[in-house]
Amino acid sequence: MEKYDVIIIGAACAGLSAGLYAGRRALKTLILSKDIGGQAAITAEIENYPGAGTVAGSVLMLKFKEQAEKVGAKIILDGVTKIEKAGNEFVVFTEKEQYGALSIILAFGLSHRQLNVPGEKELTGRGVAYCATCDGPLFRGKTVAVVGGGNSAFDAADYLGELCEKVYLLVRTDKFRADQVLIDSVNARKNVEIITNVQIKEIVGAKRVEKIILNSGSELVLQGVFIEAGYEPQTKFLGDLVQLDDRGQIVVDMEARTSEPGIFAAGDVTNVIFKQAVISAGEGAKAALSAARYVQGVRGGEEKPDWKRRAEIGKLENRRN
Repeated sequence: MEKYDVIIIGAACAGLSAGLYAGRRALKTLILSKDIGGQAAITAEIENYPGAGTVAGSVLMLKFKEQAEKVGAKIILDGVTKIEKAGNEFVVFTEKEQYGALSIILAFGLSHRQLNVPGEKELTGRGVAYCATCDGPLFRGKTVAVVGGGNSAFDAADYLGELCEKVYLLVRTDKFRADQVLIDSVNARKNVEIITNVQIKEIVGAKRVEKIILNSGSELVLQGVFIEAGYEPQTKFLGDLVQLDDRGQIVVDMEARTSEPGIFAAGDVTNVIFKQAVISAGEGAKAALSAARYVQGVRGGEEKPDWKRRAEIGKLENRRN
């Protein structure tokens, strides 16, 4: 079983940023994730990441990945199934392997929230989708519904308004949680109809989505349903290893520490209130710095400052070239 100073679970803004900072602290670093970039990678355009201007999410996440790898972080695409404490260390079990670590950074973000209505599971991939950016082009010229009242829902409705003949935006309440610029953009589209105080009761279709039944009893004939009702943490595999709040989010302090010494957390999976790419990146950096301090404490050594680590990286690059 190969051992690392820190194992980071998740490879999006928080995880890759943590990998960058852990590498700069000369930690032997492993990043485990099922994918690269998470939610950010499937965002068509990111406009609010400082210094990046308007950039495709996939492009920004590739830059994150390249920077983390450049300082020595190793990335393996594999899903984590369990974490166990073994003395002062941890064992991370994946679908394929197991690894040892002195410290852990949990940075695996959030997963799409489901409606849990009849027909949703059966028709997923056959008209039911959770990513407008990914699947929107498949519904060009068709009628679709978007479910949700936040930024992701309004962004999806705006994007689909360019592709589809008709878009219904279904909001559970009469209040919107999206940025005003997105609300204004959707309101300006004549083919997007916002329906408030409504919920889907059932999604109907023999082989593909044919219509939806609303809680009012009325029906909408359409070919696609994009569920953009937010996200939820998939933290059940952690058991009682770390403290969770009533929403299943990992509770952290100002230094990204969890209730378990040696385990840190960052990004959308934590109880940090705002869920933004730039905040996740900053929290990832903070978690890595805290983990570095913890590892040095376990070893009884002195933490290396950034400037010393940069010199080491420079020597390594010169040897490679």
